[in-house]
Amino acid sequence: MSRSTFHAHFKAVTSMTPLEYRSHLRVHEARRLMLAEALNAADAGFRVGYESASQFSRDYARILGAPPARDAQRLRAGAQAATQAA
Repeated sequence: MSRSTFHAHFKAVTSMTPLEYRSHLRVHEARRLMLAEALNAADAGFRVGYESASQFSRDYARILGAPPARDAQRLRAGAQAATQAA
């Protein structure tokens, strides 16, 4: 299968290019690391393969709609509220 055919099939199935898909996987794994291991955004970005903290922050905000630190803070607060309510 040619590269262009693979890209076309991949995009038909995922609605993303392979590079976009990789970015989504990295960002979601970094989010998990920030929450589960209390990593800061830069360390989480480096752990998932970003060489630049600023590129990681841009991709994170583009994909998830908020900068990494603000998003992690919001998710932690929500988890604490749910724990206290239980």
